[in-house]
This record gives sequence, C-alpha cells and structure tokens, in this order.
Amino acid sequence: MNRRTIMKERDLVIIGGGAGGLVVASVAAQLGLKVTLIEKAAKLGGDCLHHGCVPSKTMIHAAGVASLMRRGPEFGLPACEPDVDLGKVADRVQTVIDRIQMHDDPERFRGYGCEVLFGAANFIGSRKIQVNNQVIRGRRFVIATGSQPFIPPIEGLEEAGYLTNEDLFSLRDLPARLVVLGGGPVGLEMAQAFARLGSQVTVVERLPHLLPQEDPEVAAALQAQLESEGLTFHTSTTVERVNRGGNETQIGCSNGLTLTSDALLVAVGRRPVVDHLGLDVAGVVHDAKGIQVDRRQRTSQKHIFACGDVCGPYPLTHMAEYQAGIVISNAIFRVPKKTDYRVVPWVTYTDPELARVGLTEQQARDKGIKHVVLRFPFQDIDRAITDNETSGLSKLVVNKGKILGASILGPHAGELIHEIVLAMKTGAGIGDISAAIHAYPTLAQIHRRTVNTWYGRKLFSSGTRRLVKWINRLVP
Repeated sequence: MNRRTIMKERDLVIIGGGAGGLVVASVAAQLGLKVTLIEKAAKLGGDCLHHGCVPSKTMIHAAGVASLMRRGPEFGLPACEPDVDLGKVADRVQTVIDRIQMHDDPERFRGYGCEVLFGAANFIGSRKIQVNNQVIRGRRFVIATGSQPFIPPIEGLEEAGYLTNEDLFSLRDLPARLVVLGGGPVGLEMAQAFARLGSQVTVVERLPHLLPQEDPEVAAALQAQLESEGLTFHTSTTVERVNRGGNETQIGCSNGLTLTSDALLVAVGRRPVVDHLGLDVAGVVHDAKGIQVDRRQRTSQKHIFACGDVCGPYPLTHMAEYQAGIVISNAIFRVPKKTDYRVVPWVTYTDPELARVGLTEQQARDKGIKHVVLRFPFQDIDRAITDNETSGLSKLVVNKGKILGASILGPHAGELIHEIVLAMKTGAGIGDISAAIHAYPTLAQIHRRTVNTWYGRKLFSSGTRRLVKWINRLVP
C-alpha cells in the first residue's frame, strides 16, 4: 500500500449501481449506516436503464405508434405510412433515459449519506476491496454487478461486427435488412420493433421453438402473429460463420442456408459479470451461471451477499429488486428471510404481449400433477373487439380450484397477469376470480371469462339440468 492509497472502514460496501444495488444503498444509507456504492460505468442505473428495459420499451412503443399509423383503415381512418427517422427515435429513447436517470442521480444518494464512487472494484481479501486509489474494509458487502450479452463463438463474428442491446439503441440509421440471432424475449421484442419501423427482419433460433421457456401453444400463436407482420423465422437453425463484405454481412447457417443482412443483432442470452472482481481472492464461489447464493442471498462468505443477474436465477429487474429486499432483511436488519420463487411473473413485450407466471401445462404434466387447462380467446372479449386487438388467449393451469400457472398472450398482458399473480400469492381460487365483479368493458374480463369456462361445464351439464327441473317441480 503506497502513500497515496486511502484506507477506510465502512458498514456496507455495494458493488454495482443497477436496480438491486441502488435499492440496498438507498435503504442502508437512510438508516444511518456508513455505505459505499461503487459503479464501474460512468452513470448509475445499470443495464436496465441504459441498455435494457427502459430504452427497449421506449423503442417498442415508438414502433407500435408507427404500426398504428399504417392501420388507420381498421379504425375508419386514412392510412399513413410513417417517414421513420431512426435518429429521432434514438433521441426520444435518450430523452426518456435522461428523465428516469434523475432518480438515479449520484447526488441523491450522497444526500442520503451514501458515498458514491465510480471505478472498477476488486476484492483484495475477503473483507477488503480496492477501487481507484482507495482500499475499503467493509463489515458486509453486496455484489450486484448484473449481466452482459453472451457472445457465441461463431467463426468470423468478431471480424464482421455485430450489435447487442448495449449499442442497438444508439443506431442513427435504420438497417434495410436485419438478422436477429436468438428467438428469446430480447430477440423477438427488437425484431418486431425494427420490422415495424421499416426493416426487413429475419430471426434465427437454434431450438425448434421460439421462447422455449414459454408454453408451446402460446409461443406458436405469437410466432404466427409476428409472421403475419412480415417477420421471417428459421428455427432449428444454427449460425456457423459470419463474413462482412462491402456493406453486407453474409451469415452462413446450418442446412446450407445463407442470409444477407445490413446489420446483425446478437440476442442469444446473458452471462453474469463476475470477471475481474477478485472473487477467488475473496473466497466467493462462482461458476458460469454466476455467484452461488443461498436462500438468504449469502455467498460462500456469509458476510458477502449478492443479488440480481449476477447470481440469478431470473435475469429480471423486478427480481433484482426483490432479492435486494431479502438482502436488506438479512444484512441490515439481521432478520433471517429467505427467497420464495413460487410465484414469479415475467413478460415478453412483443405486441401482443406474452405474460407468464407459474407452471405451464407441460410442466404440470412432467411433475405428475393432475390438472385442467382453461382457455379463453381475446377475440371474444368486447374491449379487445372495440380496440381491434383480438389476437391471443388466456390459458390457466388449475388443480382443485387453485391456479398453478398462467400464460396470457394478448393486449396489455403484462398488466393483466398481476390479478393472477395476486390470486396465486394469496391462495385465492378460480371461484374468487369468478365472484369478483370486473368492470365492463375491460380487458381484465378475460380472467372471469376464462375461469367461467370451468363453471360453465358444470352449470350446463346433464346433472345440473336434471337438478333444475327437479327443483322447479317441487318449489312453486
């Protein structure tokens, strides 16, 4: 340690200024602990704010507006082909990021009493960390460094160049032809958005189905909708080599398929940011899936916690925030609290949206759980008809009147899923949903209509018909 090195003692040191790290820092500092928050990037907010949730949803909405402009005749209005300037869309995206960035202003956290440092941090011991010219000794640590795009080892990919979510939203010129590697949530969201903005889009997925974690029936329905908008899909296809020649990229795939594009987006998954943190020095066990934690979010070193994408199991912002709450309980209040992942919702923000919670039909079957499947289409929901947004369906997996899982493909599915989430979390059954009054006309009526398909079978059965006749004969 040289003379310029500063040594300090802190109650809590947080590495990573994304969703999880910011939640912990805010609470700990306001409770009076000596807190240091370290962020490697130039700004707080993490991937979600700068490269993920916020910019992607902003671009998706702009693309949705462009699509509606073309659909004018469906609503008795003239069609209008938008003159898309991707640079202006990118400016709008940045404006939204800047507005939300105000909530993550370092001065706000410093006002809480939290020290905010920018720079790369690495452990130099199990209780010491170095950043810039400082060595910080902490009583407890929280690692919340997130994840980054996984880049597959494809021949010629690095030389040819490619896009990821980290640079996609700064594009100023719309690619005429865009190839997307990956048929997961990010790949499909961006594929549809760029197609609606005017690109010719092709998606390549190595597995037989898009969105392999979703219910196959619902995923297939989404694929059909996207194909109706002009997107092209090649499933069960792998990219073997990439070559850039002139202004074009040649993409050689399995089965002799060759694609030509102006831009290539790699969206095949994420990997945890664990490199260059000195985790081995600190004695923190980790592998390719990230840092290993117990249900209290503790690492192999019980005074070091982790939350968010860096430890999984869900690469979702709302899960990082949830896990941050578990860390706060255990690391700050010393109240033992464990994670509970039985009811975790997630959403793919295509149009229509695909929202999911709990078990799929196949998962229930694989677990040997007796169940019934209830379905109802949006085409029979009056509000969907008035809005001319009738694609999709609700699908519930039910056991003994309780919901095991749900998949909703339809307009605003990401909002609608939360009635099901609450029912599953509180133990409410399909009878409670049926008995609840749902305002008319709303999309939320699909919940009541879906569960009532079960009661309809009972109500209009031959046994019920005989009972009604018997009652009416006996009771005047």
